[in-house]
Amino acid sequence: MLCIHSLQEASEVFKALSADARIQIMELIYENNNLSMNDLANMVGVTNSAITLHISKLESAGLVTIKTTSGKRGISKIIQPVHDRIIIDMFENAKNNPLPCYEDSIGVGQYTTCDIHPTCGICTPKEIIGELDDPRVFSYPERFKAGILWFGYGSITYNLPNRLHAGQKIREIQISFEISSECPSYNNDYPSDIYFYINDTLLGSWISPGDFGDRKGMISPTWWPTPLNQYGLLKTLVINHKGTFIDGTHQIGKTTLKDLNIDYNSTIDLTFSVPKNTANCGGMTLFGEDFGDYSQDISMKLFYVNQLTNAGEDLPVKEEPNA
Repeated sequence: MLCIHSLQEASEVFKALSADARIQIMELIYENNNLSMNDLANMVGVTNSAITLHISKLESAGLVTIKTTSGKRGISKIIQPVHDRIIIDMFENAKNNPLPCYEDSIGVGQYTTCDIHPTCGICTPKEIIGELDDPRVFSYPERFKAGILWFGYGSITYNLPNRLHAGQKIREIQISFEISSECPSYNNDYPSDIYFYINDTLLGSWISPGDFGDRKGMISPTWWPTPLNQYGLLKTLVINHKGTFIDGTHQIGKTTLKDLNIDYNSTIDLTFSVPKNTANCGGMTLFGEDFGDYSQDISMKLFYVNQLTNAGEDLPVKEEPNA
C-alpha cells in the first residue's frame, strides 16, 4: 500500500493517471499481472512506442514495475503493479505549518497508565496478548509491541516527548491517530464520546461515529479475525492559541496553549477517556501502524519559535490575531 501524505506529494501519481490509456493499463495489470508490453499494446490498441511511453510514466510515478523474462521469442517485459492500494491524506496541506517542529511517533502500547474496562483487548501484529476482555493483560510487558487496543470505557495516558530547548516557545501541538468506537463484534453506527486531556486539563471531546467492521482493515494482518475492530478514522488533534480543534477546522474546546502552560521543562501527558456515565459510552479503539487503514502510530508534531538571540536576549514574539 502506498501512503501519500499531501496533495503536492500526490501530483506525480495524478499526472501518471491523467491519460485514459494509462488508467486502462492499470486496470488490465491488476486483472492479470503477467501481461507483457506487446500484450498491453494490443489490448489498449496503441503502438509499441506509445505503450513504452505510457509505461515509462507509470513507472516514474512508482505505480508499476517491469520484470524481464526470457521466453520462446526472446526477452519479454512483464508489467506488474506495485501497490494494491493508494491512500492520499487530503487534509495534510491544511496541517502544514511554516514553523520548525519536533516530530515523534508513539506506539499505541507505549502508554504510562490506564484504567481499562471490558469489552477490551490488546494485540501485537502477530498475536492477541493474553485473553480478550481481561483488563490485566494491559499490564503485560508484551504490550509495548502492541498494534491495536480497545476498551468499553475507561482511560489511557501517553507521556509525549518534550524536545523543547531553553529559549524555545511552543506555538502549536498536532497529534494524529487512527481511532474508532468499540462495540462487541462491530457496528458502523455506534457513537462514542471520546474526551482528550493534556496534563489533566480537558481539551474537549469528539463523538466517534462507530466501530467499523464492514470490511477488512487495509493494512491489518491476514490472521486478524473479521468480527473484531477492522479500521478507524484518521483524526488530528490541534492545540494552539485559538483553542483546541479536530482536523484543524472543527473546534472542540476553548483550551489554548496558554492554558496548558507548557515550556521546555514540562511533561506532556495525553489522555484518551471514555467515561462510563457519558451520554454515548461507546468505547474506544486505537490503531497502530500495523492495523486499520493507516500505517502510523500516534504521531505528534510540536511547533515552536526561538525566543533568544545569540546574545541571550529575549526576542518579542508576535501573537497571531484570534480571527
